[in-house]
Amino acid sequence: MNDLKIVTAEEAVANIQSGNRVFIQGAAMTPKLLIEKLCDRYKELEDVEFVHMHTEGPAPYTKEPYCNSFKVNSCFVGGNVRDAVNCGNGDYIPIFLSEIHWLFKKDILPINVALIQVSVPDAHGFCSLGTSIDVTLSAIQSARIVIAQINPQVPRTHGDGIIHIKNIDYAVEADQPIHSVALPEPNETEIQIGRHVATLIEDGATLQMGIGAIPNVVLANLSNHRRLGIHTEMFSDGILPLVESGVITGEEKKVKPGKIVSCFAMGSEKLYKFMNDNPIVHMKEAAYTNDTAIIRQNPKVTAINSAIEIDITGQVCADTIGNYQYSGVGGQMDFIRGASLSWGGKPIIAMPSVTSKGQTKIVPYLKQGAGVTTTRAHVHYIATEYGVVDLYGKNLKQRAQALISIAHPDHQEQLEREAFERFNVKCL
Repeated sequence: MNDLKIVTAEEAVANIQSGNRVFIQGAAMTPKLLIEKLCDRYKELEDVEFVHMHTEGPAPYTKEPYCNSFKVNSCFVGGNVRDAVNCGNGDYIPIFLSEIHWLFKKDILPINVALIQVSVPDAHGFCSLGTSIDVTLSAIQSARIVIAQINPQVPRTHGDGIIHIKNIDYAVEADQPIHSVALPEPNETEIQIGRHVATLIEDGATLQMGIGAIPNVVLANLSNHRRLGIHTEMFSDGILPLVESGVITGEEKKVKPGKIVSCFAMGSEKLYKFMNDNPIVHMKEAAYTNDTAIIRQNPKVTAINSAIEIDITGQVCADTIGNYQYSGVGGQMDFIRGASLSWGGKPIIAMPSVTSKGQTKIVPYLKQGAGVTTTRAHVHYIATEYGVVDLYGKNLKQRAQALISIAHPDHQEQLEREAFERFNVKCL
């Protein structure tokens, strides 16, 4: 590692000062050792701001006594920072994933220090950002100091996620597994939803889907399809059988045909081995993967996203439960819009009809304080375990009728009454 300044983790984070804004690379590439050693300095620091998207692993800086020295200003709310954001120890920036890079490039959020995790450098001195490119490149380019956790277990990925050792100010060696996630086991409701969604997918479609039981069920039902492509913001293990069987070829894509295009990935060790030095996997910045103008160029873009609740006019709330910040805007609107503008595209919102407590997720009105993630002017297909409806081109009364038809039967009568009061029409 010639010309790479190797120091201990303690020495590296000693360069972070009170009042600094610190970017943390996210998802599977979260540099846990650097976070841990920085938190050890909490007694000598104050007013250090962490900016990141979804990170994995513990977030000790959100809890006592560390939260007195550190604060979270997150562009996406994961489970490890959710309590902090909602109890006042942190905050959330509502922003499309496709636009986060502008916060750094336009100095809206100037970055003092970037904490990242990378592969070991190759013979030419280049390291890979591994499985999470997303907004990390723009943060690195904007940061005054770059501190990298050098990990031989980080896969070397093709695409834009490359950083030369001359652009790393301090390097810390850490040989440890990167964060992995097992495929969730779907329940009967999720299996039914996945089957409904799979019927909408055509041969030659370009897919965008995230991680979770429903996307995996959808993928499991595509074994008889042909010439599917991937242009997404993230992917997981669910695509592997379709790549291996030749279902996913990307041959009909207009943007990087033959390539699996994504800005981050998260899954099992098998997934990371698949990504390592694999030229069909092309990792790009979120500014590219989530650019509507790029997405729409691909044929039959089929974007599958989820929701917390949907009102009977089609307003989609996907990031809050009332005024409780549950997740973030993320890339849902980027891909809903991109898919709707793609020739033959299908934007899909897929969700169970009820919550784990049996409350309906198709509602007369969104909860007080709820955010509208996808507007009713953008929404097209809605899927629950009771079927799929297409709201595009439908008026408010027709939308209410359609949505009630795929609501849970236990709640349909009440929804009909609410729709009648709102629109003075009997829906069913």
